[in-house]
Amino acid sequence: MNRFSEKEQAQHSVTSNIHAPRSPFFDSSEPRLGVLNPEIGKTHFRLLRYDPAPELASFVRHYWTVEWDLRGSEPYRQEVVPNPCANLVIEPGRTACYMPSAARFSYLLQEKGKVFGVKFRPGGFYPFYRKSLSESAGCPLPVEVFLNTTSAALEQALTATDNAGLCDLLDRLLLEVCPEKDTETELLHRIIAAIAEDRELTKVDALCENTQTEKRTLQRLFSRRIGLGPKWVIRLHRIQEAAEALERGAGQAGPNLLHLSHDLGYHDQAHFIKDFKAVIGVTPEAYASGTRR
Repeated sequence: MNRFSEKEQAQHSVTSNIHAPRSPFFDSSEPRLGVLNPEIGKTHFRLLRYDPAPELASFVRHYWTVEWDLRGSEPYRQEVVPNPCANLVIEPGRTACYMPSAARFSYLLQEKGKVFGVKFRPGGFYPFYRKSLSESAGCPLPVEVFLNTTSAALEQALTATDNAGLCDLLDRLLLEVCPEKDTETELLHRIIAAIAEDRELTKVDALCENTQTEKRTLQRLFSRRIGLGPKWVIRLHRIQEAAEALERGAGQAGPNLLHLSHDLGYHDQAHFIKDFKAVIGVTPEAYASGTRR
């Protein structure tokens, strides 16, 4: 699948090769971004994150890699809060792009392994695919559909290339697609920033007013470019903030759920508890106490 001329591809390859050597900007000492129970998790695996090429920054949030060596130890199941981002995951036998999900998921780590991924920004995968993400919900997308490579080639690179080399490889492959930052991409950036920065935004109507966007327009935009409705995206942001706040307060006298719910923009504590359990799987009290089931 070669959509561009050799000259265009060569230009993009040169561009990506002039970047400075990569260093992880984030490691397992500060996982966040959806990883639950980070203090326990970092004793079982190593998580690193890397910036993409500057030309991809509007579309890709970061590259990430998880490595573990549990040989001689019990397997460990890591839970992750869902998020409104598509992820290209490179893993032996399971390489694909996974669409945003509203469901919490878990991953069983055992023996020794490594996974490398591309975390797209909310709506950032659409310019590479150009089809509604809501239509692909729950269906892993083969990399051959949107990149000029194969799953087998990426899996071979996973075992034969270091993290910096994998970052460079993905830079080249993604830049070959020549994604365009259009007005909808810019609008989504503003909307997601508003959700992240304004905790009072807990309702879709308030988001529409804040961003001066008609409700139906907003719903269609999220369905097509993110694959989740705006209500779920708001909820996921607020609940992830809550989980992190509870983790920071672990070992203290106990969380003040009324204050926490108000801080996150909830005016009804019962509504906050209901949303938290829907996303995390347990109540805030259970999560704070370390009860995960």
